[in-house]
Amino acid sequence: MPFSSSSHNPAVQVVTKAGQPSRLFWRWWRKQSPSQQDRYATLGPLVSVLLFLAAIIAAFWYLRNEEIEREQEAVKRDTEVVQQQIRLRLIENQEQLLRLARDVSMRTVTPDQFMKQAADFVRARPEVISVSWVQADEQIRASQSTTGMLLEPGQGMDLDQFSRQLEAYNPQDAKESHSAFQLARQRSQPVYSQPYTNALATKVIQVHIPLIDRSGFVGTVVTEYALEAMMRYLVPREVAGRHAMALVRVDGETLTSTVGSHTERSAKPTFVHEVIVTPVGNGLILRGTGYRTSSNLIGNTLFWMVVALSALTVWTLMGTLRHMRRRAQIQKTLVQETNFRRAMENSMLTGMRTIDLEGRISYVNPAFCAMTGFSEEELLGCVPPYPYWPKDRIDEFNRMFQQELLGRSPMGGIEVVMQRRDGSQFDARMYVSPLIDAQGDQTGWMTSITNITEAKRVRDQLTAAHERFTTVLEGLDAAVSVMSVQRGELLFANRSYRLWFGGNPDAHAQLTGGELQPDYQGEADEAVDSFGGLPAQELTDAGSDSREVFLDTVQKWFDVRARYVQWTDGNLAQMLIATDITARKQADEAAARQAEKSQFTSRLITMGEMASTVAHELNQPLAAISNYCSGMMSRVRSGNIDNEQLISALDKTSRQAQRAGQIIHRIRQFVKRSEPQRQPARVRDITDAVMELAMFEMKRRRVTLNAQIAPRLPTLMADPILIEQVLLNLLKNAAEAIDGAQMPQSRRHIDLRVQQRVLEDQGKVVEFAVLDSGPGMKEEMLARLFEAFHSTKAEGLGIGLSLCRSIIESHQGRIKAENIYNDSTVIGCSFTFTLPVDAGGTADFQDSLPPPSNDLLADNP
Repeated sequence: MPFSSSSHNPAVQVVTKAGQPSRLFWRWWRKQSPSQQDRYATLGPLVSVLLFLAAIIAAFWYLRNEEIEREQEAVKRDTEVVQQQIRLRLIENQEQLLRLARDVSMRTVTPDQFMKQAADFVRARPEVISVSWVQADEQIRASQSTTGMLLEPGQGMDLDQFSRQLEAYNPQDAKESHSAFQLARQRSQPVYSQPYTNALATKVIQVHIPLIDRSGFVGTVVTEYALEAMMRYLVPREVAGRHAMALVRVDGETLTSTVGSHTERSAKPTFVHEVIVTPVGNGLILRGTGYRTSSNLIGNTLFWMVVALSALTVWTLMGTLRHMRRRAQIQKTLVQETNFRRAMENSMLTGMRTIDLEGRISYVNPAFCAMTGFSEEELLGCVPPYPYWPKDRIDEFNRMFQQELLGRSPMGGIEVVMQRRDGSQFDARMYVSPLIDAQGDQTGWMTSITNITEAKRVRDQLTAAHERFTTVLEGLDAAVSVMSVQRGELLFANRSYRLWFGGNPDAHAQLTGGELQPDYQGEADEAVDSFGGLPAQELTDAGSDSREVFLDTVQKWFDVRARYVQWTDGNLAQMLIATDITARKQADEAAARQAEKSQFTSRLITMGEMASTVAHELNQPLAAISNYCSGMMSRVRSGNIDNEQLISALDKTSRQAQRAGQIIHRIRQFVKRSEPQRQPARVRDITDAVMELAMFEMKRRRVTLNAQIAPRLPTLMADPILIEQVLLNLLKNAAEAIDGAQMPQSRRHIDLRVQQRVLEDQGKVVEFAVLDSGPGMKEEMLARLFEAFHSTKAEGLGIGLSLCRSIIESHQGRIKAENIYNDSTVIGCSFTFTLPVDAGGTADFQDSLPPPSNDLLADNP
């Protein structure tokens, strides 16, 4: 029954100290919904019963805690009483033993008298097993025991022998007596030993009273206590009847107890209190143990009646709660379904309209109202012609409406034009289906309407874009083709492809090198082509590869770019773009031939400039040969020459002829070759040949050439003649710069340095550097120094350094020029070029020879 907010309902009435209802409670209660008020009204009795049960359980728990605390206090009290009994007895015995030890130390007691006093001491104390007089050398001089093991005075058993008897029973526990004896010697005060088991299998402790006279430590009085007898005689009977008392070690081992072992194993102690046994205090603990006793509270009949009534009330209330919860769940489900249907209708972009069998509109959703601009009140109950029909198409819509009522609407829908309230029109697609009720009878027609204005516009734009794209592809000068990877079928070919190759798909395979099936060795991927099983995602993301292909069928060169794409049907295809590069290839070949001619021309120009110097150098050996021949002829006619002199003159003549031949051979080799030929080349051979050719130019211009060639340079893969041409050109330009600037003799020198280096962008390279001491160059000249037809000389052609750069870059090297500065003053210029080292190249061990000296540049006799 719903819970009313009336103040007469006692279940919700809250009474203050003055007996008036709480205004705050009623203010809060009025804010609650009816379902929440019903829930609170049902939970009231249940909360009351639960509070009653909680009070009974709390009372029971309180009484049990009181009983437990009393028992714990009793155990603690009894344990402390027993501790006090044992402590007083041990202190009393210790005082007696101290007096006996003092008499022994003062030698007022003989062994016989010690035996008598010890016998009286043992007889009066049942917990004492023995009393012994032990000398400083661990000899037992006298001993009194209750077990009959008596040592007469002078019998002579020492403490080691007594310990060996104890070790025969338990070797580990025999050490405790020795430890206590040594501690008494060190501390000069009574010492209690650790508990151990003696030779009679009795658990005991010893107290060692030191004997000290004027000479120092003379022994101990050893008293042995039986722990079991101590507990039997020193624990009061009333305490032993209430709680169990036990002596235990620090590690928890029980030494002796006032109860049997069966009781200790069968019952689990509930209350435990432990104290240290003083004055022993050496690992001996007194443990008091108590056991919980049963209570009669649980057997109380009234208690069980209250529990039963409370359980019955709770069971009844739980049933009511289940019923109300089920009803609340049904209501919640209904509300959720209603809200879901309403949210679905409000969030749908598709307009929904329902008409009955007579054509009257019975339902429209918010999307339909937003689509047409009419409200729900304006549309409900309308009959044809509907307000959203265009005025100029009413007859057309009437015919479609009649077809709709007859159930003849197309399954694929109808494209119609609808009119909004403001008069604007939009394109829509309409689907019609019969509306069936729960009994299976048709009650009307359900129509869904989708606004396709934007979709139709996009479709028209895509169609126009496709036409433009096709027009662009057809107008390209490059051949574009797409071939299916699985079927090998030509899917698309533009006009250029058809013009050059027709509809032949073999041309596509020839252009790609026959690699239509990709060589893919990756792991299996779920995103594969449905037919070929190829990993479509990886292939389409791989990008395009480029190659140059020559086709004999059309006698053309093509730059071919191919990549894999997913075709419109989702299958994998290969797209190819082939651009005609025949004209470019022909131009490149012509440029290469022209570059070769330029290199040859450059060498001829260089040698032409050096012709006079070369002629002078050739005149020297030829003149020497002529002089040697004239001299030998004169001396032969006169008969003033012997064989040795003749042989010596002929040898000099031969050397001069060889020298002239070497000069001519070197010049012919430099000028003759024109085609680049890459081959393994030694750096030392290149530098030696260049220095021999440059020797004439250096001598003519009075310039000194210094060479610093690093040892063990690697072998280069290069054309040695081209590298010699570059190096010779740089040396000649350096000499011309020094001579043209009329530099003094101290600055008329050139340094040639060759070494191996490691650069970040090139790796391992061999670096050639030509450093002159000339006037340097302006910065704007350095920027354009390697451009074609740009020269710093008035009569220069501007092709020398340009060719040098082309030669070095064709060898994948770098060349640069820069001024040499001393602070801000230019003191020369540096030309540097590098050549990469082949990874498999080996070091040239012959390069470890010293470089040629400057004597090569001197005049030969």
